[in-house]
Amino acid sequence: MNIGILGCGHIAKKVVGMLVSLEGVEVVACAARSLEKAKEFAKELSIPHFYGSYEELVQDDNVELVYITTIHSLHLEHMLLCLEHGKNVICEKAFTINEKEARIVFDKAKEKNLFVCEAIWTRYQPARRMIDDLVGRIGKIQSIEACLGYNLMHKERVRRADMGGGALLDIGVYPINFVLMVQNKAEIVDVSSVCIKSEEDVDIRDEILFSFSDGSTAHMKCDAEADCKNDGIIQGSLGRVEVDNINNPTEVRLYLGNTNPVLVEKYEITHSFNGYEYEFLEAKRAIKEGRKECESMPWSETIRVMGLMDNLRSDWNVKLKNE
Repeated sequence: MNIGILGCGHIAKKVVGMLVSLEGVEVVACAARSLEKAKEFAKELSIPHFYGSYEELVQDDNVELVYITTIHSLHLEHMLLCLEHGKNVICEKAFTINEKEARIVFDKAKEKNLFVCEAIWTRYQPARRMIDDLVGRIGKIQSIEACLGYNLMHKERVRRADMGGGALLDIGVYPINFVLMVQNKAEIVDVSSVCIKSEEDVDIRDEILFSFSDGSTAHMKCDAEADCKNDGIIQGSLGRVEVDNINNPTEVRLYLGNTNPVLVEKYEITHSFNGYEYEFLEAKRAIKEGRKECESMPWSETIRVMGLMDNLRSDWNVKLKNE
């Protein structure tokens, strides 16, 4: 599978560093907003072709799949550009600004009979299956806690509403996805939340509470101003599961017992490369089998997450680009 990179930033560099070692995958081209930046990126990572515009990248007949790493306020424009030129797409989170944009992308993918998926890496990593197995041993889920925070307010894409800024789309998407992966059987019946806004009127600190149809609850926190512990705790009737980092788990612990839970198992999590490989391997399989979406992150889940975030921002009166 020949991959083109649309956007030559930090995340793209980390992913390409992995892709060059992945069997059956080749990075054949990259594109940036300037030819000089694309040339420098290509030289550093030994990419044979580089372009100073995204239009040139999608016109390269050798590119089968485009990995989009630009800011999420531009994802709709860039995904439609790729799809119109017959390219399959993996797009970084947040997939789009809102649910409406996500539906436009999926409608276009259906029209063009092309593959599209959201590259939220936690959905594809093996840790997800390990956590599911351990949760199956702690009885009925009672509550879930998930927190994620980094000091990102120096970044324009987080500060500015016209760039799709705020903590929710950049960081909060991970706690929400963590909760929905764990609690995948009950329906959300109530949502409450609070946010703190910046002077630029974007959310910088959010607390969200989901109530589920089975009586369980989930408490999520995200913060774009301060580092957090970044952990997750799943409490069940027979014990709990602790995840050290919901964004990139490296250790998962199982405690059993009601009054004084005892640590009974601990697992260290490692990757063959850097953790980004799984989404590309699944995309490669899906495309080979003629499927248009990934099982680990189907279109319906992307739409559900975008819809939940739309409702939260509506409650907070946080409006982003073109809204």
